[in-house]
Amino acid sequence: MKRKIFTLLAGLGLPLLAYSAEHCLAMADAGTGKWLIHEGLCDKRLPPMSTFKLPIALMAYDAGILQDAHAPVLPFKQGYVDWRPVWRQSHDPSSWMKESVVWYSQQLTLQLGEARFAGYVKRFGYGNEDVSGDPGKNNGLSESWLGSSLRISPDEQIGFLRRVLNRELGVNPQAYDMAATLVKWPKQVGGWQVYGKTGSGSDGGQKLGWYVGWLQRGDRRIAFAQVGGSTGMDIRDSFLARLPQLAL
Repeated sequence: MKRKIFTLLAGLGLPLLAYSAEHCLAMADAGTGKWLIHEGLCDKRLPPMSTFKLPIALMAYDAGILQDAHAPVLPFKQGYVDWRPVWRQSHDPSSWMKESVVWYSQQLTLQLGEARFAGYVKRFGYGNEDVSGDPGKNNGLSESWLGSSLRISPDEQIGFLRRVLNRELGVNPQAYDMAATLVKWPKQVGGWQVYGKTGSGSDGGQKLGWYVGWLQRGDRRIAFAQVGGSTGMDIRDSFLARLPQLAL
C-alpha cells in the first residue's frame, strides 16, 4: 500500500505530497504547446474522474441544457449518488462544479443522450474516447468517466485544455466563457488567475487524484495537469502552494 508522505521543496520549506508511481506534473504554453514543466509519468492513461466535469460543462452549455452559472437548478432525488451530505439537496451549475456533484453530471449526460454524448467526446479528442462504460452494464452515460471505460493521460489532458483555450472544439462561444466561470479559483496565486478542476477516485485499487486547468496572466495562458496518489484536493493544494515558486 502506498504511503502518504511529505517532502520539502528544496530551499523553500514548502510541504509537498511525495511523488507516487502515478505522479505527473505537466505544464505547457497554451499557444505554442512548448513544455514548461514535464515531470513524472505523463503518458499513462487514467480515469479522469471529476476533471471530466469541464468537458461535460462545455457540452451542456453548447447543447443549451445549461443556461448560465445558476440555471438550471436540479432537485436531488432518492436514488441519486449521495456519497457526500452536501449532494443531498438541489444544485445549480455553480454549486455542481464547486461541490463536484456526481449526480448533477449524470443528469446532464442523460439529457445529452448516448449519440450526442459520444459525439462530443470524439469531437473533443478526449483521451481514448471510450464512453461505453462497464462491459455488459449499459452505463456509459453515467459511469464511463468514473473509473470505467474512459481514460486520459496527463499529456492528453494538456492537449484537450489547449484546444479549449484556443477555442478549437467547435462549441459556441458562451460554452467556453461559462465553463471557465465555473472553474475559476476565487483568488490569484502568485500573480496568476487559476482555473481548475479536481478529480478523486482510484485506479486498480490505488488512490488517484487530479488537478487540471490553466493559468492566466495578461495574454499569457498555461495549461496544467497534475496527478498523483492522493485526493484531488490534496493535489490541488500542493500545486497551488508550489505555483508561486515555479519559474514560468
